[in-house]
Amino acid sequence: MLRFFTAGESHGEALVANVSGLPAGTPVTESYIDHELWRRQQGFGRGGRMKIERDHARILSGVRQGHSIGSPIAMLIENRDWQNWNESLPVGEGDPAKHKPVQSPRPGHADLAGALKYNLPEARYILERASARETTARVAAGAVAKQLLAALEIEVLSHVIQVGGARLSRPVSFAEIRALAAKDEVLLNCADEESEQRMKAEVDAVYRTGDTAGGVFEVVAHNVPPGLGTYANWDERLDSKLAGAVMSIQAVKAVEIGDGVLAAASLGSAAQDEIGYARADEPAGTLHSEFTKFTRAGNHAGGVEGGISNGCDLVVRGHLKPISTLRRPLGSVDFASREPVKAAYERSDVCAVPAGGVVGEAMVALVLAAAVLEKFGGDSLLELRRNYMGYCEQLRNY
Repeated sequence: MLRFFTAGESHGEALVANVSGLPAGTPVTESYIDHELWRRQQGFGRGGRMKIERDHARILSGVRQGHSIGSPIAMLIENRDWQNWNESLPVGEGDPAKHKPVQSPRPGHADLAGALKYNLPEARYILERASARETTARVAAGAVAKQLLAALEIEVLSHVIQVGGARLSRPVSFAEIRALAAKDEVLLNCADEESEQRMKAEVDAVYRTGDTAGGVFEVVAHNVPPGLGTYANWDERLDSKLAGAVMSIQAVKAVEIGDGVLAAASLGSAAQDEIGYARADEPAGTLHSEFTKFTRAGNHAGGVEGGISNGCDLVVRGHLKPISTLRRPLGSVDFASREPVKAAYERSDVCAVPAGGVVGEAMVALVLAAAVLEKFGGDSLLELRRNYMGYCEQLRNY
């Protein structure tokens, strides 16, 4: 069973990611993990924190000579900003006068709800763990899952389809999304240049007014075989696991699989993906050519039907609300006096949608890697691949 957890705070000494259940013999390289961490830090509209951090995952256990050995993988990502906070957030008692309280909770953040839940007098410790800085560790864990999936030729990537009111104006291919991930510079991670410039204009506009912009990222998993997940029990459905994983990302307020939103307003005859079959003397359908001769006329379902992957590209969209920390703060209440004040301001982003997409990739990869191991098993990569290839042969002969 593939499992992961993270630990650490936004301004703490380090973040920790732990991944267990990875089959022995899986290639795991720090350079690949670091590149994924770099991708998370990119994008027009990121805040000053990204100028401080140079995220690097140091693997402490579970990997030797570049391959997993079957034991849990622990990774440490140091926070460079810790040097500015070590006296404010000491592990020991420290000097209370150097503490930096968050005295007025920010609307839209976990500040108030968290302070009420944990009976804390202000929101500093809520902010520290609830912050999206935690997703750095998730991306490190997701990079490990991606390397397992890559051994089965499954790819997971993302692109941005909307920022503010500016939306991607045309369909894009997976090859175009792959080309985005290979770029040395990232603007808003949109595959269409004209659409990306309109998105940039949205970010420029909100920056000038002290506001923030949300948007929509799309994660696409390519070459996913049919048969992952099941309809047998509600909590085993692949789509429910994917939705929960992407919804867990900070500031994501809605998740869509395939054309879910559009389908709700469509007729049934237009919302389904008609099925065909390529005969022996015909080429297999492009959507299923690697697995079966059954074909689809489209992919409205986003690669999942009845809680099971169907062999089409898996498409998951995360709808990211605007960041709740504003340079032009909204109204709030002081924790101590209960008097009306402006909400606290912490250094933050203007737009984090491209970064949200990279985190979305990590979460989708972790769900898919777990589903792959659940279906095919294997304590070593060799055993997993043997089981997987046997299943693929079964599909071809169906």
